[in-house]
Amino acid sequence: MLIIKLNAIDSTNSYLRKLSAVEIVEDYTTVIAKKQTQGRGQMGTKWSSQTSKNLTFSVFKDVSEFCLEHPFYISVVTSLALLKTLQFFSIPRLSVKWPNDILSEDKKICGILIENVIKQNNINASIIGIGLNVNQTEFKNLPKASSLKTMTGKVFDLDEIVNKILENLEHYFLLLKKGHHDVLKKDYETYLFRKNKPSTFKDEEGMVFSGFIKGVSGSSGNLQVLLEDDIIKEFDLKTITLLY
Repeated sequence: MLIIKLNAIDSTNSYLRKLSAVEIVEDYTTVIAKKQTQGRGQMGTKWSSQTSKNLTFSVFKDVSEFCLEHPFYISVVTSLALLKTLQFFSIPRLSVKWPNDILSEDKKICGILIENVIKQNNINASIIGIGLNVNQTEFKNLPKASSLKTMTGKVFDLDEIVNKILENLEHYFLLLKKGHHDVLKKDYETYLFRKNKPSTFKDEEGMVFSGFIKGVSGSSGNLQVLLEDDIIKEFDLKTITLLY
């Protein structure tokens, strides 16, 4: 696989998207930047990262031969690849805060941004952006952020982590290609942050309510929440925020 290393770029996702628009990009082509000037997170948020201390990179994944009826499984596969990688490096108490923030001891250490390339109404490829806090230890005005070094006291080799992530991505995408959706969903749900615990949410109108996270929908990826009246309701990313 091709790995492109850049000193600085606006966004590794944008770089790969532009590249794929003008030439054929090899599967698992990876773009790593020491510094991103316009790193992006979910729902248009910014991803800020200290230069050379963390991992900010994007992976081009060809999914043209996949039967991708439910695109949420790209997020599931990516989350599992990251969780297994972090387990390998002995990062404690890992969980995934729906849909795909990776937490360690309830602190965010990794964010994922997936942008799909659509051709003829089908998903032809995915550009998987990953921001992983590795050796940074100060997070100004971000009380819920942490890093691998903060969690373990160790300094990590960035290349070693990237290689392990790519290895695990290949493993889980192979499972997806073979149609093992149930296995992937079950594995993902075992890591769900605050699953079966009383939790507080806010809806799109600002109303706060309580419920229990039960799982995710296999078709839409919506969060399934058990409400006070014993009804399980599904919510998509735009309509609900987990407040803890």
